[in-house]
Amino acid sequence: MKVLGIETSCDECAAAVVEDGEKILSNIIMTQIPFHAPWSGVVPEIASRKHIEWIYAVTKEAIEKAGLTVCDIDAVAVTNRPGLLGSLLVGLTFAKAFAWARNILYIAVDHMLAHLYAPRLMTDISNSQFPVPMQKPDYPFLGLLVSGGHTIICKADNFDDITVLGTTIDDAAGEAFDKVAKYYNFGYPGGAVIDKMARDGDSGAFHFTLPSLHKGDHRYDVSYSGLKNAVINQLDLFKKKKGPHTNEDIAASFQKTAIDILLRALFNAAEDTGLGTIVAGGGVAANSYLRSCLSEQSRLRCIFPPLDLCGDNGAMIAGIGYQYLARGESSPFNITASARVNGFKKKYP
Repeated sequence: MKVLGIETSCDECAAAVVEDGEKILSNIIMTQIPFHAPWSGVVPEIASRKHIEWIYAVTKEAIEKAGLTVCDIDAVAVTNRPGLLGSLLVGLTFAKAFAWARNILYIAVDHMLAHLYAPRLMTDISNSQFPVPMQKPDYPFLGLLVSGGHTIICKADNFDDITVLGTTIDDAAGEAFDKVAKYYNFGYPGGAVIDKMARDGDSGAFHFTLPSLHKGDHRYDVSYSGLKNAVINQLDLFKKKKGPHTNEDIAASFQKTAIDILLRALFNAAEDTGLGTIVAGGGVAANSYLRSCLSEQSRLRCIFPPLDLCGDNGAMIAGIGYQYLARGESSPFNITASARVNGFKKKYP
């Protein structure tokens, strides 16, 4: 079965064709970074308008690059939650129209679940853009979902069955990266810029403390508002390096603490659940320091998607969509989009 996957949850306009839930035939991702860079963050109105302008051409390119025609598509999968509501509605409406015109099934999916599915995708080994994943995770495993909008630690028992163990109580990890980068005019997107700058910086120049989260049961939760405030408003209080510091030092020290916050909660979850496999997904899963720290864990099997599949993409949508369709499920045409998912964020205490 050849499934067309459409993803427009934020600022990537993406479409892909995946065969039988695993083999990537095409994966087209159009980024809107140049349009949001002047504001150092995603502007929802701009994002939805660009999706309207691009969705047809991106889908057409995905089908053609797969060597197929519209008539060869067997079903459509599309993101309908969570994300920017206007952006979600563009992709969802387009997918409904495509499926209705072709009289084929379509399925609306949660794109956070799709991030955990990404390592199961396969591609032609000759295509360097999508290297073949060397490992496939077996259920159950621990999921680490880190992006600009979400930070979630969960137990995954199946592709559509997760138990949320921990979340952020305020900012998402990617959001903190973007806000720090915006304040210091490092550039946009903040996550990629800080990751690159940190390689030339001293991560010990500043010693930022980890959040205590001592009230209530928050052993697997994370918080970034305190770290963000320290880096932006109280930088000199945490300086350890003698003499002048550089922007690279700020980037390296912030990144180390931000990732350490994640790892503390993640390792707590691994210890308590006894699960030895961790699957990471989302844009922050491309962070080199996070990847390095997890790769050094001899007692844990840590699986990352290829860099091309860490961020939002249509291939993961088509892949997980196939699993629903193969089980006999599909979505009605009256289903709508949802900006949030209950349980994907917690309150403190």
